[in-house]
Amino acid sequence: MEEGFEHVVYSRNVIEFVTVANEFCASLESCEKSSKRIFIEKCQKLLPLLYLKGSLLPKVDTLLEEEIEKFVTEADYDYIKSIVQRKMGEHDEYLEVFDDAMQESESPIVATLSENFADIYQDLKDFLTSYRIGNLDIMNDALWALKDSFDQYWGQTTVNALRAVHNLLTKGEDIDLDLPSGNDSSPEELDLSDSIISQRQKQWGDQQ
Repeated sequence: MEEGFEHVVYSRNVIEFVTVANEFCASLESCEKSSKRIFIEKCQKLLPLLYLKGSLLPKVDTLLEEEIEKFVTEADYDYIKSIVQRKMGEHDEYLEVFDDAMQESESPIVATLSENFADIYQDLKDFLTSYRIGNLDIMNDALWALKDSFDQYWGQTTVNALRAVHNLLTKGEDIDLDLPSGNDSSPEELDLSDSIISQRQKQWGDQQ
C-alpha cells in the first residue's frame, strides 16, 4: 500500500489539482442554486487555479493497451451546457480572439461560456471519475489523457473563458439579475437516469 501512495498519481501537484477540479465541477453542477454574480465570481477564482494546477501536472507514459473509459455522456454534457447557459442568460456569448478559424473568417467568431465550461467539465469529470476508481494503471492513464487534453484543448479554453469572465466583472456589466437566455430547452427534459450527474445527485441525497 505504501508503494502505491508513492506513485506519481498521488503526488502533491495531482492531489491539489483533484481538489480544484472537483470544486469546479461541483460549482457547475449546482450553478442553478447560486445567483449569477456569485457564480461568475466563483468562476473568476477557480479558472486561474485550474490553469495553474493543470500546468503543474506531471507528464506520464501510458500503461494500458486500451484507452480508458469515458464517463461523461452526451446527456451530461448537454445538461451542464444548458444550466450554465440559463444561468448566464444574455452574458453567455463573447467574441473569441484565440480561434484558428478567425484567420479565414471575415466576421467575428462568437463563443459561449456555457460551451467552454461544458468542454472543460467533460475532461475534468472523466479524469476525476477514473481517479476515484483507485486502480493505479487507470489513474495513471487518466492523468496522461488529462495532461494531453490540457495541452491541446482545455488549457486554452480555460484562458479564453477567464478573459470573458474578467470582462463581465470589470466592465460595468449588469450581471446581478438572472436573465433568460432565450433557449427554451430545459435541463429537466434531458434523460439523465444513467448519467454520472444523477449518480452524484443520489450520493448527495444519501449523505443528507
